Amino acid sequence: MSSLLLAAASTVPTTLEWSPKVAIVMVICNIIAIIIGKFTIQKPDVGPGLPSPSLFGGLSLGALLGTTSFGHILGAATILGLANLGAL
Repeated sequence: MSSLLLAAASTVPTTLEWSPKVAIVMVICNIIAIIIGKFTIQKPDVGPGLPSPSLFGGLSLGALLGTTSFGHILGAATILGLANLGAL
């Protein structure tokens, strides 16, 4: 069993280390996701509000958490894709 796990672990490619470029890509992807969410969520202001609602355009806490979750998925895919292309 352990030899099977070691064989599987040896085929995993190395991942990209954190850098300011990676952080900038993640922030941009989160901003894009918030913009997409602001225009596509039917009732973005339903639920608990944020301390500064004007900062995020009237999104509720749930809407903000949903859009930033989507932003992290989008960011991880973008970072992995750019790393695979050699752009990061």
